[in-house]
Amino acid sequence: MTIDVRHDHVGITLAADMLEPTIAWYSDKLDYSLDLRFSANGSTFTFLSNGDSKIELISAGAEGRIPMPSSLPATHDIQRLHHICLAVADLNDVLARLRVRGVAPFAGPLRIDPIGRRIAFIVDNVGTIIELTAAI
Repeated sequence: MTIDVRHDHVGITLAADMLEPTIAWYSDKLDYSLDLRFSANGSTFTFLSNGDSKIELISAGAEGRIPMPSSLPATHDIQRLHHICLAVADLNDVLARLRVRGVAPFAGPLRIDPIGRRIAFIVDNVGTIIELTAAI
């Protein structure tokens, strides 16, 4: 028997002083809405959503920051969760809207024929890499 799984959310840990700016970034740049916020075990948990996409911001004692990427290949140099990926209907339209909102891709758009997708990469205010993908 196989295990039936579905993706539920991505969790991002933050320093306490970055919680409000990160909520604002996802709200202002990618139109996420605040769904729920609560504290437990010394941490604050904040859930954001946009359609079926959910992000959990975990604010506690995190220290140190991921450096902002300078290029896509440079981000492949360390073991870690590399990125989250958001599917969009029209990559060019979304990139144009993001530019107006002050967000430019740091890589792409790229055409990836083996998977029939176009992709581009942006970063949030704390350095989380976000891939945007659409069908060719």
